[in-house]
Amino acid sequence: MRVNLLLLATCMLPAWAADETETTNIKSLLTLDGTVTSLNDPQTRTGDYISYTSTRTLPTNHGGMVTGSAASLMGSESAVVTASASENATSTSDSMTVLTGGQTKLVGNNTVNATTSASGTPSPSPVVNTQPCNGWPEFCARNYTNITMVAAHNSPFVQKGSVAANQELDVEAQLNDGVRMLQFQTHITNNTVYLCHTSCDLLNAGTLEDYLTIVTKWMRAHPYDVVTFLIGNYDYAAPGNFTGIIEKTGLMDLVYTPPKVPMAMHDWPTLSSMILSGKRAVMFLDYQANQTAYPWLMDEFSHMWETPFSPTDPSFPCTVQRPPGLNPHDINQRMYMANHNLNLNLDVANINLLIPNTALLNVTNGVEGAGSLGAMAENCTTKWNRPPNFLLVDYYNYGSFNGSVFEVAAQMNNVTYDRKCCGAASAGSSVRPQSLGALMMVVAGILMSMG
Repeated sequence: MRVNLLLLATCMLPAWAADETETTNIKSLLTLDGTVTSLNDPQTRTGDYISYTSTRTLPTNHGGMVTGSAASLMGSESAVVTASASENATSTSDSMTVLTGGQTKLVGNNTVNATTSASGTPSPSPVVNTQPCNGWPEFCARNYTNITMVAAHNSPFVQKGSVAANQELDVEAQLNDGVRMLQFQTHITNNTVYLCHTSCDLLNAGTLEDYLTIVTKWMRAHPYDVVTFLIGNYDYAAPGNFTGIIEKTGLMDLVYTPPKVPMAMHDWPTLSSMILSGKRAVMFLDYQANQTAYPWLMDEFSHMWETPFSPTDPSFPCTVQRPPGLNPHDINQRMYMANHNLNLNLDVANINLLIPNTALLNVTNGVEGAGSLGAMAENCTTKWNRPPNFLLVDYYNYGSFNGSVFEVAAQMNNVTYDRKCCGAASAGSSVRPQSLGALMMVVAGILMSMG
């Protein structure tokens, strides 16, 4: 089916002020052409996928780039960072070099090339960047697409004893430990967006508003971190159901708006430029995104592809599953997420459930060996000639040792992982899976609630 997509020139109007019913009243519109395809596969979510056949660039300085003469970073690690509007901006504090923006490049592990003045004369000596971006100084000069991040699968689903839980530690602990993508599933009940696993009767982790309020507070206290959000739109709801919540929690102040729709691999900025701009919350919606009305709420599958969804195969093949039918050029131009959360497929009382295979977490989240996260990351890197951008895992705090998932990411990023992890977990331990009897009790409760 051929569609015509209209992209609002948001320099005229704040992105969050654009309503889907109002866009037709705006005269200055950019046109994007593309196609929509549907996937009906019982092993995956059924949804529509947009394939753009054109790209449009938004006006200069739109979408989270540094504008004006200075930018400030506030929080528990507060520092005032001055950045000129030129491409070769350097910023320092009295005690250390904080960040470098523009086109400066890293030399070795921690040093940055001397910047060039407007006259073309190099500065007297190179400066050293000691302020980490997303945990490492080396990341400051790297593009967003040139970093492997640990992603918490169903980040909010923390409930002791629940077969539907995917994490043991809450979102604040996840962020403190180094998780930089938060993925979650949403359901709408009585006009309220809840965080639920398949059914709110199975696991209800509260409202999206409460969850994002916690994350926003954390981000304001950590001004040198870029955090990615992947919203699972289980009900295929209109995107306006999420935008008001993002505004209400204050997260909108930090949201990054891309300069292009869609963004190719080389279009993404460096972490330092995102941090200097203050626009460092990257938002994706898996289905029903409308970048006409909300350019900042990006269509996931126009920007990344995924390996097999909810995998039950412990060999974790690094093949493209969603979106379907990508050609080699599109595969190379998009980021990709390695789904490495091993599941058990159970059919109880005519209800089919996928639950985390917690008995094998020490292997699944391990650094090496068959079925490990490390083995999959290496396989993906060899197959696609680049590491995964996101490693989606359950119970990130368990593995072959505490922090093993972060060790894998560090290897992909060519940095040294020397941190302590994670939360209050015990080294080398694994979570005991729920018994079939406990699972049947949960299913029975769901059936009773359904009447």
